[in-house]
Amino acid sequence: MKGYNKWSFAPYKPFLFNTGDIYICRLAPDENSFHFEWLSIGDVEYKIYLRIRNEGEFKIVGTTKNTYFDVTDLMEESDYEFYVASGDKKSRIRLVRTGEPVGVVVNYLHPDDDVYSFSGNYLCSPSLVRHPDGYLLASMDLFTGGLPQNLTLIFRSDDNGKSWHYVSELFPCYWGKLFIHKGLLYMLSVSTEYGDLLIGCSHDGGKTFDTPTVLFRGSCSNRKAGVHKNPENIVHYNGRIYETLEWGAWSVGYHAPMIMSCSEDDDLMVAENWHFSEPVKYNPDWPGTATGPSSGNIEGTLVVFPGGDLYNVMRYDMSQTVPPYGLVLAYKVNTEDPDAQLEYSHSIKFPGNHSKFMIKKDEKTGKYYSIVTRISAPQHAHHRNLLSLMSSDDMENWIVVCDLFDRRDEDPQYTGFQYVDFEIEGDDIIYLCRTAINKPHSFHDSNYSTFHRIENFRAL
Repeated sequence: MKGYNKWSFAPYKPFLFNTGDIYICRLAPDENSFHFEWLSIGDVEYKIYLRIRNEGEFKIVGTTKNTYFDVTDLMEESDYEFYVASGDKKSRIRLVRTGEPVGVVVNYLHPDDDVYSFSGNYLCSPSLVRHPDGYLLASMDLFTGGLPQNLTLIFRSDDNGKSWHYVSELFPCYWGKLFIHKGLLYMLSVSTEYGDLLIGCSHDGGKTFDTPTVLFRGSCSNRKAGVHKNPENIVHYNGRIYETLEWGAWSVGYHAPMIMSCSEDDDLMVAENWHFSEPVKYNPDWPGTATGPSSGNIEGTLVVFPGGDLYNVMRYDMSQTVPPYGLVLAYKVNTEDPDAQLEYSHSIKFPGNHSKFMIKKDEKTGKYYSIVTRISAPQHAHHRNLLSLMSSDDMENWIVVCDLFDRRDEDPQYTGFQYVDFEIEGDDIIYLCRTAINKPHSFHDSNYSTFHRIENFRAL
């Protein structure tokens, strides 16, 4: 075979790994049915085989010349095995569990399905963007602690999120954020956990990406400090484009916040055009911080405050502090010197400090909004089963607008709504959520990526 120097694949097929002759590229279960899609192998007829997991023989449940199929009349909350075949060609055997979904299922992965086990077993890092040509793009990566964690899947909706289909895969790509700059689609990510910081550009709506540029070298190991980031706001400020990241690792006990920036008029694909601030470690003696040991900050969101200054507002570890939750820390960005360290400013009362969050300003009203994995009580400080829309007039005082999902009556170890990426569009908010319901591996190890719309959010 010939060499290949681009970033994108459809699909990515590692050597000697069973991807199947027919590639099932999307799966969306429902209460007593499931929809799935696969890549065409030509103008052929496909047969769909199904059985209850580990019970009996596979039976044909349908035939089609399409590259999608709906399996119906299934038992609720039950596990099934299935595959698609045509002639002597067949897909991998895949797993699915029926169950009532939330929102629109962009993609689903059963926790025991090892179809992406070369990268991970769970869906993470939701990223959502509106392309200038009108359609929506959503991405997610595949993670499992200790595995390589380096594959990202991209999906597209041409009907404002009502339905989705597969576009492509990026490898290596982890913790990625899709964004638009001057009409072009970019992906900013790392190669793997704590790996090299990468940026790539697509000229065809995500179907293919050029070879990525390495912007900053990481360690590529969770045992050593390296680049950490998350799908967060790309902020334009005084002619520069800004994004947040950290240097560190859980194993070394810190994630030191940093800022990266580039002139809006420079080529984003040239590494030398980017500037990186020096990392700054958390100091427990800073005024306004909690009392007790903390690993500090991770996963910031860039926000222009009412006074006009740019800040990085960061998730804050309060696992062993007093109080045990409820604060995030704000760092001021030196917008005059792109190499300067962030400067710690103050703490903000915010009941969502133990999970990644994003803050956006509504240009129509001047209010700030966030979709927060909200903590409602000290004994629930690490639960992720309550998702709320919150707002603030001044970035200092936050109120709950409404609860979007309240599953506090369910087992918190197996329910999670987290890491939301959202956009304000007209009178609505649209968002993509890392969702764990219907018997995931855990609340953290999500089995769904789901799309949602909050209509007329200003009236709530």
